[in-house]
Amino acid sequence: MVGVPLYLHKSRRQPGLATNLHGISARRFFRAAAKNFILLQLLFLGLFSYIFGSLYLQGSKIHNMEIGFVDYDQGAIGTAVREAYSELRGDGFPTLIESPSVKFPTPSDLESAVCKTEYWAALYILPGASNKVHDALQSATPSFDPHTIMAYIWNQARYSTVIDQAIATNILKLSNAARIAYTTTSVPANTTLTPSTLALLANPWDLLSINIQPTAQGSRAIYNTVAIILIMMQEFFYLGIINTLHHNFQVYTKLRPTRIILFRSLVSTAYCLIGSLCLAGAIWAFRSGWDVNANQFALTWMTLWLFAHINFQILDVVSVWLPPPYVPMALVLWVVTNVSSVILPFDLSAAWYKVGYALPAHETYTVLIDVWSRGCNPNLEYALPVLFAWELLGTGLAAMGVYRRAHYAAVAEAVARREFGERVDAAMEDLRKREREGRGEEEREEGGDEKKGDEGRRSDGDTEEAGGSASGESSERGWDEARLRREVTDAMEREVEQILQDTRRESKAGPGFGPAFSLPFGRDDEQDDS
Repeated sequence: MVGVPLYLHKSRRQPGLATNLHGISARRFFRAAAKNFILLQLLFLGLFSYIFGSLYLQGSKIHNMEIGFVDYDQGAIGTAVREAYSELRGDGFPTLIESPSVKFPTPSDLESAVCKTEYWAALYILPGASNKVHDALQSATPSFDPHTIMAYIWNQARYSTVIDQAIATNILKLSNAARIAYTTTSVPANTTLTPSTLALLANPWDLLSINIQPTAQGSRAIYNTVAIILIMMQEFFYLGIINTLHHNFQVYTKLRPTRIILFRSLVSTAYCLIGSLCLAGAIWAFRSGWDVNANQFALTWMTLWLFAHINFQILDVVSVWLPPPYVPMALVLWVVTNVSSVILPFDLSAAWYKVGYALPAHETYTVLIDVWSRGCNPNLEYALPVLFAWELLGTGLAAMGVYRRAHYAAVAEAVARREFGERVDAAMEDLRKREREGRGEEEREEGGDEKKGDEGRRSDGDTEEAGGSASGESSERGWDEARLRREVTDAMEREVEQILQDTRRESKAGPGFGPAFSLPFGRDDEQDDS
């Protein structure tokens, strides 16, 4: 094709890629790219390992979850439960902790123990249960309520997706195994096998479920996963907008730091308040029959508000105190570690992951469980202090960060003003130089005779008048120079403003190149190895 350069033509080939990239040092370029490549790969490898490690072999750690057991009957059914547990006992089955009835005199005491998170659930046999089943088997027409034999208490709002499988399903499995053990070892020998007794032997009791807070809606799966991530991302994006506005409008050089701190606090508080209201409203809008009331909504809103504001402050601290290349890395690290602290209860993770007790996401979810269960997760004695500690820490460091930003903004403005003044002085000096050169050329063009004639005709009186005129011309020249300086300054300011406007316009209308962050290892002063 005519007019189209053949870039692959032999005569137009560039030097080898390893030695030159159109004026760019290839060695420095690839070294910086390789170092950042390795750094990001190691970061995400560590994060993948961390979050997958929190879920690793969770099935073999179910034995760390304890179920309280009280036999108020002290009969054959209790014996059958113990035999069934001895067969099911293992790493993949919850640990059954039997307690005497004197420790928990009534089922209400057991419910209180579950409510205080002493146990994940509590199984108990009602008084006289064995006699009821025995009498029914001996009766020609057995009739009794099968729900008055055995019951268990649990709180489905506490890690609902986990407790369904790890606790409720296994308790039902234990009940079925106990039923088989009872019918094979404890049925009276003189039992008459009739259709009614056979039906009773097949199902001597129905396990009664006492659920403190039923939580079966589908949206429960994201309460401790996606919802936590969205809150963090919501604060991160708005923080970026706030920082951009402060930079574009030169807030740090026009307002005192105390006013900036107050303004950012008010804006972040209002933003987090509205954002947490939206999340709480979405939870309530899709609760699908979940039994929660207006008081719980308000407490949920306030808890999410505190968590959102903590994240805003912490991310603000990260953005001001860490080098820019590490800010997105810190964001990903913060999100993954917080989500890993709530995705599973610590009983199902390795002991190391209990460091999550110090993270705000775990304590926020702990408070939310307490709110949704109407006080049946009373771990607020450590959850609230941890949250408020994060809030105070973030507020203090963020305030110090405002002073840091204001300091560097003032330094940058002073440097810019000095450079601008130097440019104005250089422009004025150039104009004066050109003016002197122009006057010198005009004087050389004038004849010497004309100057002498003018001097001869000048009188003594005219000399004094000329002196006054020269003084006036000097003052007029000074005024003209000041006016010229102002005009040059205004012209340069207009030029700088036009350049800035063109830059902003190009950044909006030009092609997007995606996210671009400073390279941690790509220093300009890095030298070639050669």
